[in-house]
Amino acid sequence: MGTLVLEARRADAVIVGEDLGTVEPWVRDHLADRGVLGTSVLWFENDRDGEPLPPDRWRRDCLATVATHDLPPVSSYLSAEHVELRDRLGLLDRPVAEERTASEARVAQWCALLVYLGLLEEDADPVGDPASVVAAMHAYLAATPARMLGVALTDVVGERRMQNQPGTSTEYPNWRIPLTSGEGEPVLVDELLADPRMVARVRRTLGPLGHQGRGL
Repeated sequence: MGTLVLEARRADAVIVGEDLGTVEPWVRDHLADRGVLGTSVLWFENDRDGEPLPPDRWRRDCLATVATHDLPPVSSYLSAEHVELRDRLGLLDRPVAEERTASEARVAQWCALLVYLGLLEEDADPVGDPASVVAAMHAYLAATPARMLGVALTDVVGERRMQNQPGTSTEYPNWRIPLTSGEGEPVLVDELLADPRMVARVRRTLGPLGHQGRGL
């Protein structure tokens, strides 16, 4: 860790630790003591009762993001498509109906908080209009004290497919999913900002972040 921090200092670089999942609590303390940012993912930020954390209760020294490369795009999460995928791949450890119910309850919790905070319309349809929820979630991130904010390109363009499915190797085409829009149209990164539709979607998603003065 000392060598990593020294080299980052020499390169004027920022280090972000992936302190998620099975990482023990002391690791977060160690990273913080050395000036290394952690990673805070929206879906996992809960209080002791399992309720979503208000934005002002997030930690400051982190990269805040809705998801990571190991989690489904927001559109897939909102529609529970990721549950169906894991069921087809035999990755669930409980009945698919229970998993779907839990996923839908989680989505409902977050949507309720976004509505309460005035970031999402009360009659918003998460499945029919996922872009509105994506924009609201990033507005929520902008309201946290996090030093850095991360935005997944998949969420900006409306991609629904997992880029990487944990627990698989040959069963799923990890890292080989071409980027497409929500309508299934190919999206080329070098043409992203030349497409008026994509520009509008980017602005809608990133609008709350544009004036924050934090790294993207």
